[in-house]
Amino acid sequence: MPGGFGTLDELFEAFTLIQTGKVPPAPIVLVGSEYWSGLVEWLGGQVLANGMIGAHDLDLFIIEDDPVKVVRRVVEFHEKVNSDAQYAPSLPA
Repeated sequence: MPGGFGTLDELFEAFTLIQTGKVPPAPIVLVGSEYWSGLVEWLGGQVLANGMIGAHDLDLFIIEDDPVKVVRRVVEFHEKVNSDAQYAPSLPA
């Protein structure tokens, strides 16, 4: 969801942890294409263009506006992950 510095901090922390393999992949859905499009353009035009990330890093997330599609993406991700037996999300004890 759109947010400020705290949201951006958490977003980039999630990117970093997944990118470096410190945590298993997770669905990152940026809700609100109008809000997030400038950041995504900057990532591609500056960060990627300057070799600071790889093109595949832009696949760590998707942008979606429709709440139904957001839920569908998350559910599909977990169905695929669980069927591939790569990792199973668990709740803390």
